Amino acid sequence: MRKKKLGLAIQCGLLVLASATASAQTTTDAQQQQAPQQQPASSQSLGTVTVTGSRIPRAQIEGPAPVTVITADQIKSAGFTNVPEVLRSLSQNSGSVQGQQNFTSAQSTPGAQAVDLRGLGPNHTLVLINGRRIADFPLPLEGRSNFTDIGNIPLGMVERVEVLTGSASAIYGSDAMAGVINFILKKKADGTTIDYRFGDTSRGGGQSHKLTLTSGFERGGFSGIFGLELLDKKPLWGYQRKVQDSTLDAPTSRRQLPRLTAQLYDWDDDVNIAPADGCKAMSGLNQGTTGLAHDRYGEPYCGSDRAIAYRTIENERKGVNAYGSFEYRFSDNLSWFADVQLGYQKVKLLTGTNGNDVASDVMGWEFHDPNSTNNYRSKMFYNAGTGHYEIWTRQFTPEEIGGLKNRMNVTTEKTLGLTTGLKGAFAEKWNWEAAYNHSQYNADVGMPRIKAAAANALILGPQQGYDADGYAIFSPDPNRLFTPLTQAQFASIAAMSTFRPKASNDDLSFTADTEHLFSMPAGNVGFAGVVEYGRQSYRINPDPLALTADAYYGPQYGDGSGSRNRWSAAGEMRMPLFSTLQASIAGRYDRYSYGGKSPGKFTYSLGMEWRPVQSLLVRGSYGTGFRAPDMHYLFAGNDYYRTRYATDYYHCRTDVPGASNGFCYDDGSWDGATFDIYHGNEALNVETSKSFTAGLVWSPSANFDLTADYYKIKVMNQVQVQDRERLRQTEADCRLGVTDSGARVDVNSPTCVDALARVIRDSNGDITSVHFAPINIAQEQTSGIDLTANYRLRTARVGDFRFSANYNWTQRHTRVQYPGDPVENMLDVSFADTTLPRTKGNVGVTWSRNAWGASLFGNYVGRVANYNNDAWTEATWRFNGGARYDINDHLRLSLSVNNLFDKMPPKDATWANYPYYDTSWFDAVGRSYFLSVTWKLGGKAL
Repeated sequence: MRKKKLGLAIQCGLLVLASATASAQTTTDAQQQQAPQQQPASSQSLGTVTVTGSRIPRAQIEGPAPVTVITADQIKSAGFTNVPEVLRSLSQNSGSVQGQQNFTSAQSTPGAQAVDLRGLGPNHTLVLINGRRIADFPLPLEGRSNFTDIGNIPLGMVERVEVLTGSASAIYGSDAMAGVINFILKKKADGTTIDYRFGDTSRGGGQSHKLTLTSGFERGGFSGIFGLELLDKKPLWGYQRKVQDSTLDAPTSRRQLPRLTAQLYDWDDDVNIAPADGCKAMSGLNQGTTGLAHDRYGEPYCGSDRAIAYRTIENERKGVNAYGSFEYRFSDNLSWFADVQLGYQKVKLLTGTNGNDVASDVMGWEFHDPNSTNNYRSKMFYNAGTGHYEIWTRQFTPEEIGGLKNRMNVTTEKTLGLTTGLKGAFAEKWNWEAAYNHSQYNADVGMPRIKAAAANALILGPQQGYDADGYAIFSPDPNRLFTPLTQAQFASIAAMSTFRPKASNDDLSFTADTEHLFSMPAGNVGFAGVVEYGRQSYRINPDPLALTADAYYGPQYGDGSGSRNRWSAAGEMRMPLFSTLQASIAGRYDRYSYGGKSPGKFTYSLGMEWRPVQSLLVRGSYGTGFRAPDMHYLFAGNDYYRTRYATDYYHCRTDVPGASNGFCYDDGSWDGATFDIYHGNEALNVETSKSFTAGLVWSPSANFDLTADYYKIKVMNQVQVQDRERLRQTEADCRLGVTDSGARVDVNSPTCVDALARVIRDSNGDITSVHFAPINIAQEQTSGIDLTANYRLRTARVGDFRFSANYNWTQRHTRVQYPGDPVENMLDVSFADTTLPRTKGNVGVTWSRNAWGASLFGNYVGRVANYNNDAWTEATWRFNGGARYDINDHLRLSLSVNNLFDKMPPKDATWANYPYYDTSWFDAVGRSYFLSVTWKLGGKAL
């Protein structure tokens, strides 16, 4: 993938200062491949370089900081079919972003997908469209942080993707700590292009259809381009892949046990009670795979090894995206412009569960009563018929619910982006632009739930009050638990809990730039400046019943809403110090306003470019950054977490003097259930960062170039959600006045005052709840090397070849969660919180000759830690292949095959949780193929 720095330009109201201005005369790689006789552009000047394809050696057009540019033609030749695939291939995108089948992400942000440059977290990467900020996905990732959804950006309308890694706050403002990804949509069209693509998988499932239409016009001073993209993609299910269609695929014998369908547990006798018929009444469920099973202790239950796979690997997605870009030129010095984007998509998915835990299952039930007063108050009841305390558990099956599609999460995404303004020139040497940008993201998120009271009554019968200990009393018929429900019965307890979150972003900006602010002996000084005002808001708008503790079985959800204003001013200069040495400097001040607070920060960046010879560029940059806290970190309402096993360290260390925290945690005698509460923190301060890059670009000819860049990013004052385990330990230290290692503790310290207020105890002294929140406390640092090489070979007989390679080696990635904590190596095999590869890269080759063309693209992910964090899984390659044939110069057939060799996820003998591999990096889609027909009406040749 070619790296190219754009020139001294104003990109849609944002500053980008570099070594050269990329002319609108730029031709695509595909045009060059079809016109090998074309001669190199000869127009080069000190102030402006006209770039025709890649004929100018890169050492002459690169800038002080590396920017990766991926063109639409490169995207097609690599076989990518959507934006997440494009960004996953980036060697700089090294974060552990969960895929579509990740349980937690699918539950909290169904249908949305994120990007994570440098592994610093999705909320530290700024995503732009045409240089403009866009509204966040309106639900927070994992209930915590805001992020940009890249899953609904229409790939067919993307002209190129620009990726700047490292802190860019001085140019782009807050959120750009790890880097910036800018999607440039198409601006010009000659004629009308219709592109239809059919996709399928060799193992079945996931069939898709996509139709893209683009056209344009020019009538005097009025010109425009518009596009329409229609998508219809079927889901791909877990049961359609042999590596994850059964519990028998699990690598450990414990996890190979059938998934629970029905279980009756007698608390008093500590045994499971099997139905008298040995589960025969349920034998037709789960496609006839349900029968009597036994857990690892030999206890009986009704279960099925196949039901584990009732979840989607890839989501169902149907929708339409429309885009238009228009300009009216009043004169050579004044024009009006507008960009409009509209999107409507419906995404369906099913999360399923991991094993026998029904805590968050959309197809599961256990007795649920928040008024019961015991450690298992949401699970256990008193059976008046048997005189015992019991726990009944039930998983409902496709036959009972009327098909899996009846229990899918359904998210309707509605997006709008509008940018309009005026631009022109004055005083001969100055360009200016005044623009307004509005974007919004509305969603209707339907989450299937089980109505707790209705399910209790259907399965247990009428409640008969509470016993003296506060347990709910029932006299249920156990046959009811082991008898299949009719679809009508299930419909009586099923519900769709609908959230209607929305987020919006508004910006006003004025920019001005000149290539000749003043002259120096070595040349002219360029300048660009901008002032901006913006407003950002979000509101979750949850189902009111989801906020209560008794309406639905399963998790209780939280709320959140808020808004804030921002204004900023920035300037950037490029100065030729000597004929071979140029410097750039940028500074920016941002100030936010919300909740009576007005945090602000000045950031700056410095860059140097030295060209000792024409073919070599030596460069470096340094920048400071800052990031305002996520909206949901600030404004989250109460969110609720039921915890079955929360250790009471105070009682443990009181009962066993000298006991360590490790002993208390491992023993389990002091464990109890708590109902913890998470809340936002408007007192959060901004995060800050420092970023440094140094490297070189060597291009001895127009056909070969090599770049090597070292980077280092350090984030300070990072927002970290408080750890509930640590809060309970700290509360014990403060109550006892000493840590478990014997160090004295000041009970009046701010740490103790905070911990004692957050750990809530009842009149008996037992912990009932922990109230936790995000705080500024963590530090994170990463460094490494990026390598890129490109080579072009032109032959008279066999055609033209292009070779490319990108590689990232992460030297270091560490964090300190709390002051005084040891430095944690996030690349070490023993690091348990996430799996980050040290190396990542890709290689590609394309060939073209007359009407024919072919390509091969390989994506590499280095080894990552296994589930047990005691060994490495193998590094992996995935290859995509493609071919095209031009029937004529306006009609093209293309075939691309993704995962050419049908590779499945690498084996991990310790990954016992479904789907038995790391969904951060792998999936079981296997080989997929896409057949495209592109037809152009009018205009130049394809």
